[in-house]
Amino acid sequence: MKKERKDLRMIAVGGIIAALYVLLTLLSMSVGLASGMIQVRLSEMLCILPMFTVSSVPGLFCGCIVSNLIGGMGVFDVLLGSLATLLGAVGTRLLRKRPILAIACPILSNTVIVPVVLCIYGVDQAFPLMMLTVCIGEVISCGICGGIMYSVLKKRWNKIFAKKSV
Repeated sequence: MKKERKDLRMIAVGGIIAALYVLLTLLSMSVGLASGMIQVRLSEMLCILPMFTVSSVPGLFCGCIVSNLIGGMGVFDVLLGSLATLLGAVGTRLLRKRPILAIACPILSNTVIVPVVLCIYGVDQAFPLMMLTVCIGEVISCGICGGIMYSVLKKRWNKIFAKKSV
């Protein structure tokens, strides 16, 4: 019974994270910041959550897939953009004991992969410029906002969930 409860808890936490990712992406879309060469997806701040719970890895991946289906640039954005988030989340989880490096994982994966998607869809800018603009957006959303979120959650995670993270 305990294992079933833990499994259900992991699924629920992952689902909540996926829903939050979609909600924050929709908020970013409403102000024109969710896609394109210049993007600051507020949802990317959630990419620090793998430092606290493994449930966030599939949650972030699923949330990104849904977000890219709703407002992305097409099938390559859904596939490659979501892959960037998955790789970043896995890297964050693996490096969770080293927060600076962990936060760098989604920044790096998106900086490398998202400009490829933009090129596929014909954005006519120099590749290094696209990498720079995507990186700046990721530093703002994941690095700065996510870093602040990490600082707050680091002190309160176990109190919020009243158990060791899953």
